[in-house]
Amino acid sequence: MPNVPSAPDPASGAAALEELWRLVEPFGGWLTRDQAGRLWEAAAAVPNGGRIVEIGSHQAKSTAILAAAMSSGVGLTAIDPFDPAFEAGHDQARTAFENNLRTVRLRDRVDLVMALSQDVLHGWDQPIDLLYIDGAHDPTSVRRDLGWLDHVRPGGQVLVHDSFSSVGVTVVLYGRVLPDRRLRYTGRSGSLAAFRCASPTAASRLAMLAQLPWFIRNVVVKVARRLHLMPVARLLGHTDPRYDPF
Repeated sequence: MPNVPSAPDPASGAAALEELWRLVEPFGGWLTRDQAGRLWEAAAAVPNGGRIVEIGSHQAKSTAILAAAMSSGVGLTAIDPFDPAFEAGHDQARTAFENNLRTVRLRDRVDLVMALSQDVLHGWDQPIDLLYIDGAHDPTSVRRDLGWLDHVRPGGQVLVHDSFSSVGVTVVLYGRVLPDRRLRYTGRSGSLAAFRCASPTAASRLAMLAQLPWFIRNVVVKVARRLHLMPVARLLGHTDPRYDPF
């Protein structure tokens, strides 16, 4: 089995990521290679002694990327209820989570908390350097997950999956994050949006607003898929009939 790095090496980081991606790409979950690269870079930038929190781990696809990229002195807390009452098959995802992390020899680098994020938040008292949100996509859950912003250090990173793709996530981003003075939009990889815990600028707010056409495109693609109108989706650049845009 290929070796998985215990800490990021700037000289071989790209090669290490490619090696790891070949192992984790078959894991269940929705993550592109570009998004994996953004997660890797964000985790590698967390200073020694820092903390990463992931909300929504599913089968550990993104968890493995974060765990492999971070320095050995960084902590990673993965939060997921793995509750079949919450989502069908989620209890099976717990088994896959454990098996997948062991496959890439990263299980001992991850602290798993099996609970809803809002329940963990009530007793949380540690500063966070990188917050990755990929939990439930309904507006109420997204707003609750964003409550973790209170613990992100100034200058810390916040990554939100399914941004400008899921209606629930996007509604909260434009309704809560855009006018907020705590987060600065810095770009996206597909639906993985990146923010910095810093005062937004006029340019960053305009850049975020500029994603609206892409969001509308994604909604049209989703409607086309459900109406079995894949030719329409293909006209908009979506070629995989199995998945919504992510």
